[in-house]
Amino acid sequence: MIKIAEILSTGRNILWDQVKQIGVDHVVTSMPPAVGNEMGWEYMPMLRMKNNFNDAGFDVAVIESTPPMLRIKLGLEGREEELDDVCTFIESMGRVGIKTWCYNWMAVLNWTRTSSTVPSRGGAFVTGYDHAMMKNAPLTEAGEVSENQLWETLHEFLERVTPVAEQYGVEMAMHPDDPPLSPLRGVGRIMRTLDNYQKLLDLVPSPMNGITFCQGNFALMTDDQPAAIRHFGAQRKIFFVHFRDVRGDVENYVETFHDDGPTDMMACLRAYRDIGFEGVLRPDHVPTLAGEDNDHPGYSALCRLYAVGYIRGLREAVYREDG
Repeated sequence: MIKIAEILSTGRNILWDQVKQIGVDHVVTSMPPAVGNEMGWEYMPMLRMKNNFNDAGFDVAVIESTPPMLRIKLGLEGREEELDDVCTFIESMGRVGIKTWCYNWMAVLNWTRTSSTVPSRGGAFVTGYDHAMMKNAPLTEAGEVSENQLWETLHEFLERVTPVAEQYGVEMAMHPDDPPLSPLRGVGRIMRTLDNYQKLLDLVPSPMNGITFCQGNFALMTDDQPAAIRHFGAQRKIFFVHFRDVRGDVENYVETFHDDGPTDMMACLRAYRDIGFEGVLRPDHVPTLAGEDNDHPGYSALCRLYAVGYIRGLREAVYREDG
């Protein structure tokens, strides 16, 4: 059965208790902070972080952050040192028993929105993206970055780190570009189509080279997410799931409540069931509800708890069908 997880900071706060109280036992988190001369990707900070969660009753399933990788992605001088650090990071994950690493190939710009205050149901705030608003945006400090350049650096990266991931049993789950369009302020984006995802998997074939199936982004790549889940699931390449939805198209969309978007979320869960996926799923990018601040758009607490309840109900219905 698919497992429900939540993303929690490495420092304990009230959300740890709330998430545990609603029945979530699996955690997605970030790389631990440096401690003195020990960098967060090294063994001891990783071990202490994992034990902190274990002591609170959580299993750490996924790390969703990385050591610095910009030089790697852009092919710049200094990338060898970054590659060494990434290999140490993967080794540390494997040695402490954290199975899955969610990473991305977005260079310079990470996930990008043009608004974080789009009114949704009942006046809740959601994020949105309108590409027309970006037409006058300047280039980033990296200037023009071609898609070919990114494919070349990705190939170099995979050839270097995949053997380490295989040795230490760490799944590398590539997250889509967000938004999945190219270019963005002059920077190419390559993880943005189903065909490109298949190219990723074929670039360096390995049981450790796979996908974070972020449904909000895949909804902008295909009108049939269950078919895409089955396609990649048949190859055993879905390692981690972000469960969310959007309304619109890749150049103009808004995020939605989990129960208020156009995607048939139950059909997606059926597809995960049918491919035998037993990894973790976490709700992602929720609305900000009344009474909450909007300092961290997409990650306010109340609607994350609501989303977990909604997903638990869907999961129960789907897996009862199977029984």
